[in-house]
This record gives sequence, C-alpha cells and structure tokens, in this order.
Amino acid sequence: MRIEVNQVYYHVKVVGQGPTLMLLHGFTGSMENWEPLIQALSPFYQLVLVDILGHGQSDSPSDPNHYEIEQICDDLIQILTELKLDKIHLLGYSMGGRLALTFAIKYPDRVFSLILESASPGIDSKEEREERRIKDRILADFIEEKGIEAFVDYWENIPLFSTQKQLPLDLQQRIRSNRLKNNPLGLANSLRGMGTGQQPSWWEHLLQLELPVLIITGDMDEKFCRIGQQMVNRLRDSKHIIVEHAGHTVHLEQPAQYINILKNHLALHKTKEDYYNGY
Repeated sequence: MRIEVNQVYYHVKVVGQGPTLMLLHGFTGSMENWEPLIQALSPFYQLVLVDILGHGQSDSPSDPNHYEIEQICDDLIQILTELKLDKIHLLGYSMGGRLALTFAIKYPDRVFSLILESASPGIDSKEEREERRIKDRILADFIEEKGIEAFVDYWENIPLFSTQKQLPLDLQQRIRSNRLKNNPLGLANSLRGMGTGQQPSWWEHLLQLELPVLIITGDMDEKFCRIGQQMVNRLRDSKHIIVEHAGHTVHLEQPAQYINILKNHLALHKTKEDYYNGY
C-alpha cells in the first residue's frame, strides 16, 4: 500500500498476525531485503515493512529536508497512526538501525523493544561528523553524475560488504538487482539528509533509554562489533549478540541464526497486551 505523509508517499506492507514488529532496511535496500524473515516470522508476528524515503517504491523527493532522520521518524509516527498501531517492537539494519534508534529516543513510549543490527548512534566528534558529511555529499554527487549502475558497482565492492561475496551467486544477484531498482536522486538525497555525518550524535542519549535493546553484529565486522559493545556499556537494559561467520549483513549471511535470535528476543519481551490477546 501507499501511505501519504508530509506530502510524500511511502510504500508500506503489513503481513502476518500477532505482536507488531516494524522492520527498517539499510541504505540502497528496500523491504525486499527482509524476504528471508517474512515466512518465518509472519505466522507469529504482524510485520510492518517500510521502504524508507528515497528507496524501493517510496517517493524520492528533490528536497533533502524531507530525508532528515528526525523528519522521517515523524513520518513513521504518522504511518503507525494510519495503520492504527500504538506501540511496536522495532528492528533496524545499518541506516535503518540509526533511524530506529532515533525513533526510540524521540518516541520511547511507542516502542516495546529495540533491535539494532550493525548500527550506530552516529558520530560523537563534531570534526569527524563534518568530515563524514563532506564525504557523503561527494558520494551523493557521484550517484547523480554517474548513475545508479556505476554507483552500485562501487558500493558492492567497498570493504564493509566483502563478506557478501561468500553468499550464493543467486542471492548476490538478487541483492544487486534490488539496489539497481533504486532512484539515484533518492539515494543521493538520503545521504544528504540522513547520512551518518548529517544526523545528530545520540551517544549521550543512550544513558536515558530505558527500553530493552538487542544489538546484533557479525564477528567479521570488527568496527560494528566494537561500536555495539560501546553502546552496551552505556545502555541500561541491553544485550549484544555477535553472530559467527557473518559480516555487516547478518540477516542475509546467517538467516537461520538471525531468525532464532529474533524469536528468542521477542518471546522474552512479550508485553501484557500480548498475553491478554493470547500471543
């Protein structure tokens, strides 16, 4: 379905039944990235899948202000209102993890629990944030000037995704095909509006977050394993699970383990409403 929010349209899909879990994909992705999870989780949970602005079948507006991370959180609130959903479990991967964390900090009363895969609270240093902002703008210009295929050729060969080359060839092709479906303007403005250098740093806010947080990283992704542990050291109620033989995209590289981790977490954090409704 398409839901209009703040003069733009989001592509949203709702499947399954049970407690609600919203899933937020990473940069260059779409809700299609969650396909391995849908069949396993939809019999037990109501899944709300969203193409983040500038991705998939959602709009790609020309104004970068639409893509600011806090603005998109406000859009997600309106989407939940449209769907008549009050409180949710929230899962985000990479860019979607930064968005999910921002949402939980802004609207903690709307989140039962938070699951962050290969995500960060942003960059703490003002100087390093500015350096990253400049790099993101250069990359955004590259996408618009060279086109989506040239960008995807570059993006799939950065070190962060080196472990994806161990995936079956048909899965690698599906990931590439999914990336190529994106609008270059949408990806470029996503970097300009909600890139890691553009978003606020939430490191100091972690201490105030009281809801349960699960952090998932792959053991071959040393940078985000380190960030995950630093986050756990600041969070009140958190757990960090490091999945063996996985890099940045744990949900694609080790889907069976990933699904079991999600099921265990969600079962552990059943709400009073879940018990009342028989879940």
